[in-house]
Amino acid sequence: MTPTVCIRMADAGDLYVTWRWTDESARGGVGVVPEEQVEAAVARFAAALPAPGVAGGLESALTTGELASYSAENALAQYLSSTFLHYNLAVRLHELHSQGIRPRIRIQPSPRTAQVPWELIAPDPDVRLVEIADVSVLAPAGIVHAPARVTRSWAETRTLPVVAILDPRVPGFRADSALGSVLGRMAADAPLAALVATHAAADRLSPPVGDPLAAFRRTDLDRAWLSRTLHAGAARLLYVGHVTAAAPESGRSESATLHLSCTAASPGCAPAYRDHRPLSARDLLLGTYALTDGAGHDYSGNGYGEAVPRNGHEAVPRNGHGEAVPRTGPEIWPIPSRVALIACESGGDLRFAEPLGLVAAMLTGGADVVTAGRWPLPTDLAFHRFAGTPTTTHPFQEAVCAIDAAHESPDPVAALNAWQRAHLAAWRSTGEIQHSPLIWAAFATVDAR
Repeated sequence: MTPTVCIRMADAGDLYVTWRWTDESARGGVGVVPEEQVEAAVARFAAALPAPGVAGGLESALTTGELASYSAENALAQYLSSTFLHYNLAVRLHELHSQGIRPRIRIQPSPRTAQVPWELIAPDPDVRLVEIADVSVLAPAGIVHAPARVTRSWAETRTLPVVAILDPRVPGFRADSALGSVLGRMAADAPLAALVATHAAADRLSPPVGDPLAAFRRTDLDRAWLSRTLHAGAARLLYVGHVTAAAPESGRSESATLHLSCTAASPGCAPAYRDHRPLSARDLLLGTYALTDGAGHDYSGNGYGEAVPRNGHEAVPRNGHGEAVPRTGPEIWPIPSRVALIACESGGDLRFAEPLGLVAAMLTGGADVVTAGRWPLPTDLAFHRFAGTPTTTHPFQEAVCAIDAAHESPDPVAALNAWQRAHLAAWRSTGEIQHSPLIWAAFATVDAR
């Protein structure tokens, strides 16, 4: 059995860190990091991240920030290690590495430390954690063990379709606007076009397309379509687009939203933007229970596309008076076993004391593996425009392809970590910005298995 250590962090002024080896092959421990040290480390790391809403915030991350050059990034990684990796835990990891054993590290970060990528940190100048261990995020126990949660078996569903929502058009927003295209104009020879072609050739792509380019910038991928498609059966959900994360200071992680092709007429909890209503984590969790008759909504289910036969006749359950009965989010959108939310801060609910955002909604809906973004993701265009990379490089698209491939593998965590190690090796040897951790360390895989 592979040695596995579970690390849990708690904010209480100071940061409290506990760890436990699940096979009891070594002693666990407790550590305390002073508040000032935590705040300094978190602030320093945050300053290196892209900040699209700040003037020059994206360009500086790609050119002058600490994640833009190998030497500066390596110094930052060592600093993070000295702050968060306890000496006794580091010693045990080194012992296992010396024996040729790659343990698993499962981390439950505190809200303050949720954006810190443990894959990146360097206990030694020439060693990163992702090189000596497989790293994932520990799903919240309260969600994993919730009585109402119904998971879907990957072994039983792996041959079902891949539901791919790739850069959907958001009603009311042009391609070059805030909720515009994240992939840009897709070329037939682009990495993602090849990925679509592969899934389409295997008759596993939903929506089905004849031309791979027809999978991008669609206008028909709304919440009604998603409900019908998931009820028809799915192995995986692959979303590439926009997420609007809730601000941590709001305390409302359930306000995080996913931007599909839904118009403002679509029923839901989130406020409409122009002619668009995003799909919120609250919708995905509570479904029509979150909508009241007093707000002018009915429970017919038509707005959610719940055309799922009940007793062979009726699409929506009704009470003895013929009135439609509310349904939970997981009843409306049964989430498949593996989900990739490739969007800026799509894993933002980990920054809340009560993580009830999009990742939690996916886990509650049935997923057991969710890969999401820790911070704003630079697009390929940003790399070309600000970092001067050749237009033939596609760091963002290649990340999507890597995550897609990892989610097809028997062990998605190990597969994604292997991709990260490959980019780390290229980053170390070339220093080229397209191999920067700005992309490969941005993704956290939450594992509820």
